[in-house]
Amino acid sequence: MKVVDRTVLEKVIQPRSLNSHKGDYGRLLLIGGTYPFGGAIIMAALAAVHSGAGLVTVATDRENIAALHAHLPEAMAFDIQDEKLLKEQIQKAEVLLIGPGLAENSLEKEVLQLIVDLVSEHQILIMDGGAISLYSKGTLPFPKAQTIFTPHQKEWERLSGLKIADQTVEKSQEAVNSLPAGTIVVQKKHGTTIFQSGNGNHFQLSIGGPYQATGGMGDTLAGMIAGFAGQFKMTPLLERVTAAVYLHSAIAEELSKENYVVLPTEISKEIPKWMKKLAKKENML
Repeated sequence: MKVVDRTVLEKVIQPRSLNSHKGDYGRLLLIGGTYPFGGAIIMAALAAVHSGAGLVTVATDRENIAALHAHLPEAMAFDIQDEKLLKEQIQKAEVLLIGPGLAENSLEKEVLQLIVDLVSEHQILIMDGGAISLYSKGTLPFPKAQTIFTPHQKEWERLSGLKIADQTVEKSQEAVNSLPAGTIVVQKKHGTTIFQSGNGNHFQLSIGGPYQATGGMGDTLAGMIAGFAGQFKMTPLLERVTAAVYLHSAIAEELSKENYVVLPTEISKEIPKWMKKLAKKENML
């Protein structure tokens, strides 16, 4: 096991080229926030944009779009029930995140089915929250895309078949190894652990705490992972994911020095400042 430290941030987060443009920093499609979980996809989108994603589009309930734009005019949005546009956006995206605030009903299952059918090996697919629960029912094939799962312990139980009490690092690694090679699993818990199928070197956080135990924390993490996955393409995907996970908890730990509870939206506000200093290789952590 390797304990993650700030060196992964210094390796992944790099200064931007003067000749770059928004298309260089990831075309993201975020899907979720269906009634009554509209805030989840807003928090994921906030985190993705603040993490530096170049283009962020959100598919959500039509009634949720005004609220999203009130918080984040930088994101584009459309009705999740617009199947024609949804198909177009799935095929255009480099990184897809599905699950934050995704209700488990027939519409959402059809959307997940559509994504699994359409994604290619050249895309990155992140499954979080409701998408993990829907996928765990076992009726869908494994996506062709590079796939990342971000389960909390109960979701990991559904996905892996391991009871929470049995979720040791060794057994979790075995379960991950049963997935196609290269699949990444971010197992969210105290001491969040990051696994990759076919890679025995799992990575564990030694930072973070109960001040993060509030609604939206996982949605924000998923958005950060999507933002990092769409950028920093010179580094392996596993390192991009690990850097996002570490930065999420590092910011929360710093905020906890003055706050009993750390709000996910406060983490998002801090991301650009931290990335700026880390890109300059200044000592912040």
